Amino acid sequence: MQRVLCLFIAFGALIAAAPAVAEKSGGVLKVQHWDSPASMSILEEATYSTVVPVMEVMNNLVIYDQHIAQNSLNTIRPDLAESWSWSEDGTELTFKLRSGVKWHDGKPFTAKDVKCTFDLLQGKTEDKLRINPRKGWWHNVDNISADSDLQAAFHLKRPQPALLTLLASGYSPIYPCHVSPAQMRQHPIGTGPFNFVEYKPNEYIKVAKNPDYWKPGRPYLDGIEYDIVPNRSTAILGFAAKQFDMTWPFYITVPLLRDVKSQAPNAICELRTNNGTSNLLINRDKPPFDNADLRKAFALSIDRKAFVDILTEGQGKIGGAMLPPPEGLWGMPPELLQTIPGYGPDVAKNRADAREIMKKLGYGPDKRLELTISTRNVPSFRDPAVILIDQLKEIYVGGVLDTIETANWHSKVTRKDYIVAMNGTGSGVDDPDQQFYENYACGSARNYSGYCNPELDKKFNEQSAMSDQDKRKRLVWEIDRKLQEDAARPIIFHDIFATCWHPEVKGQTMMVNSIYNGWRMEDVWLDR
Repeated sequence: MQRVLCLFIAFGALIAAAPAVAEKSGGVLKVQHWDSPASMSILEEATYSTVVPVMEVMNNLVIYDQHIAQNSLNTIRPDLAESWSWSEDGTELTFKLRSGVKWHDGKPFTAKDVKCTFDLLQGKTEDKLRINPRKGWWHNVDNISADSDLQAAFHLKRPQPALLTLLASGYSPIYPCHVSPAQMRQHPIGTGPFNFVEYKPNEYIKVAKNPDYWKPGRPYLDGIEYDIVPNRSTAILGFAAKQFDMTWPFYITVPLLRDVKSQAPNAICELRTNNGTSNLLINRDKPPFDNADLRKAFALSIDRKAFVDILTEGQGKIGGAMLPPPEGLWGMPPELLQTIPGYGPDVAKNRADAREIMKKLGYGPDKRLELTISTRNVPSFRDPAVILIDQLKEIYVGGVLDTIETANWHSKVTRKDYIVAMNGTGSGVDDPDQQFYENYACGSARNYSGYCNPELDKKFNEQSAMSDQDKRKRLVWEIDRKLQEDAARPIIFHDIFATCWHPEVKGQTMMVNSIYNGWRMEDVWLDR
């Protein structure tokens, strides 16, 4: 993987050294979309099926630089906010906002919209979000004040230096006060470079150029059309025939990449990590998985290298909750990872230990634990689920696959309507505040397994308040190790996928540590 990343860096340097080509305006970008999301409301969804097409409709207060592949605190740029400043004690973050910005329906954008958005996320408004997957992101925000039309301030309960990283995510757009959450699900109104046009489930999503965009000269494209084609083979054939200018981001597997290149040899393809994991969900509230020993046996049964070898031809990454380096900024070093039970190379010993646990619990060759393994009905979930079922046979478990459509998947696991599930989790931000508070904190909506460790919650807050990033990293490793030891949400592997586009597509940078933050698309253009 390191070699692949270096090749991409070298390739990027060659491109940078090449003569610049003048951008062209016009044209409609055709992108294959992999699935039908439940709605068009970014704040209510937990999938990039919504974020990718709708991020270009919206704006944030701040945004990650769309041309730097690795998101970090240092790559955050102004968006609806012209500038920001912290109070001396680190508990007040003030934004000066752009003047003259209008919503797509012509109404002016003001600081009241900022306040309305975060009051909505915190459940303080009369209108409510149907679901609120990332409410935990904002637990440290005491209140937001609209000090004037062009100034908003976040008042925090304690210092949180990484709050800006959450605000810069594609998951954190500003919503209009005057548009209801119900309308945002069907026809979102934003301030972004593209106006929302239409969504027809199982058919397409369309956006069109905003001629009154507040940033002069942008966007270049007249529009973007996302045709929903769930079948990978059909999608690849359509891409090769130039029915699509671009494949769905982070969709092409390592083995399928050869098919794409054979059918479309001139295509530009980038194989990159996406800060997404395939992980095991175990509902610890439902017997027999209220037994910690049984959960431990399941975690010990996993042969992570086999998943990586089969699904990514050895190029995926093994890690804990945080994305491993060099793409990830907070992942544990390999030497620490190897000391965690179940992560060492001796899979035979791990499984022998797991079988002993199963026998003590009354299971064995003649009394298997029969289970339904739930997963989302898309290839990146189904494929590892099949391998998981095969591996669980080694510890006297019989599994039957139950596939769930995307529109129902996240609501199903949120209400914990499953026993064991193969899940895919993408990280909205490569920062511990996002990962810990969203997926592991007690009571979080996206803590699908119901894991709760109050002492660890205190450490989440401790690392979050740290200004010394080196000390913070060491504490993050300690926390991550404990999460893996507790089988909180066993991480099987960190995914790697390719995205392909035809040479006519210019100006798009694929991120290496989040699939959610690179879709403003205002700088993308077609050279034809």
